[in-house]
Amino acid sequence: MSIFSGASVLITGGTGSLGQEMTKYLLNSTNVRRVAIYSRDELKQYTMQQILKSDERLRFFLGDVRDLDRLKMALSDVDFVIHAAALKQVDTGEYNPMEFIKTNILGSQNLIEAAIHSGVKKIIALSTDKASSPINLYGATKLTADKLFIAANNYSFKRGTIFSVVRYGNVIGSRGSVIPLFNSLVNSGKNLTVTDKRMTRFWISMPEAIKFICDSFVLMKGGELFVPKIPSLKIIDLAKIIGPNSKIVETGIRPGEKLHEEMISIEDSRRTIITDSRFTVMPVQAEWGYEKPIGAMMAENTSFRSDTNELWVTREQILKMIKNLDLVHD
Repeated sequence: MSIFSGASVLITGGTGSLGQEMTKYLLNSTNVRRVAIYSRDELKQYTMQQILKSDERLRFFLGDVRDLDRLKMALSDVDFVIHAAALKQVDTGEYNPMEFIKTNILGSQNLIEAAIHSGVKKIIALSTDKASSPINLYGATKLTADKLFIAANNYSFKRGTIFSVVRYGNVIGSRGSVIPLFNSLVNSGKNLTVTDKRMTRFWISMPEAIKFICDSFVLMKGGELFVPKIPSLKIIDLAKIIGPNSKIVETGIRPGEKLHEEMISIEDSRRTIITDSRFTVMPVQAEWGYEKPIGAMMAENTSFRSDTNELWVTREQILKMIKNLDLVHD
């Protein structure tokens, strides 16, 4: 039986790519009692309503994570929360830092306070590989949000609300992904642009991301940062497959962009447990009585980086990944 059976689930930023697919999964594959979408974009909510309008278990709340009172109202009678709301564009964050701080940091703190106030059972925040050893404003705000969620257990454990974080890489085909960008350039007959031909990234499919999040709700005890064991991919390899006849032009790394991404830093490796499918980074402090999970400790002075990863996506896997997206041009 699913952990969500008979439960009420709220997804912040639920009109985004992950939120929409998670909603479909919950409605179609679990016996969930209610799924509430919390977001500030009324047009996206309207569009989502048209797609899923036949399901009476779906609810929509128009609101911003910057609004604490609205969050408290939306979280009434909610059992589980998936926190996906965030501002994410790296270059936009460099130009508008305070807006990212208000949403990604202060908005996360608002959600923490509202969840404790409303008696939410479990809440998972979705992080990003850019939060590990961040060099841009977006990554720094997400790292701060991660730490807020983990530390929240110090204040909430007596009230029954537990907090954890899930961190993963690029979701294949999601809005803002490089795959739709490459496809658009190929269709328009333009050159494919990559910032650096050496660049690598972590990749995870949407179904894999959803499964990992749901499994984390079952495993979480509060305070963990969960990272899936996922493969790396060279951006240049992806470009060659999507546009085999296209010219590939290097444009140079953009401000705040890394050549390779990282999900577990050398410093965090000392607190990381490895199991078959995931890494579990344990909290620095755990006054709530955190129980160490069973597994092997990650070797010290190592990291989980996209360029030194042992797992790599093959050409055949790339073709399979994007086949359903109708992006391959022979």
